[in-house]
Amino acid sequence: MALTLYTNKQSRGVVVDWLILDLGIEVERIEIAYGAEMKSAEFLKLNPFGKVPVLVDGDVVIYELDAICAYLADKFSEKGLAPALDDPKRGLYYRWLFFGAGPFAAASDNEHLKVQVAPEQKMFLGYGDYQDTYQALIQGLEQASPYLCGSQFTAADISLGAMIMWQLKMNLLKPHPAIERYVLAIQQRESLKNNPALFAA
Repeated sequence: MALTLYTNKQSRGVVVDWLILDLGIEVERIEIAYGAEMKSAEFLKLNPFGKVPVLVDGDVVIYELDAICAYLADKFSEKGLAPALDDPKRGLYYRWLFFGAGPFAAASDNEHLKVQVAPEQKMFLGYGDYQDTYQALIQGLEQASPYLCGSQFTAADISLGAMIMWQLKMNLLKPHPAIERYVLAIQQRESLKNNPALFAA
């Protein structure tokens, strides 16, 4: 049964578009408009948050961006966008996927919305505060060579790399040599070089 992606070209669904291109697979793409259509009763049956992207594979419905990326990378494991289950790099791959979906996304949202975490509140948050998360990102990228999992480009590079590039473009992320080096590396990926409009303004 064909894969179906519910998305919007002005959403994080563009990250899945990049992954699909890199995997070289066919996916039916259905554009969902913001507003009434995305909050319709029909669409809320797929995603109760009324957000995109949503991937449907037969009876399986997935509506978290990084879950979609992980699912597709494993479904098409022969494409090599996820370390094998018995590969020691699998743990590093998981770490980066969950870092992007968890601490980095949450801390970045706080920073963008000007939500300040008081020092005495940091102990209640798994990521501490934005500065802690930024330092964790830099520390990790300084060890990336050239990708998050070493020489293997993975779905984690697509999901986290896309977020980094978007934040840089919107001036939401402080530049750093480790970030610049990493972004330069992922921008050499043919799927992105051949489709520069994916992350155009």
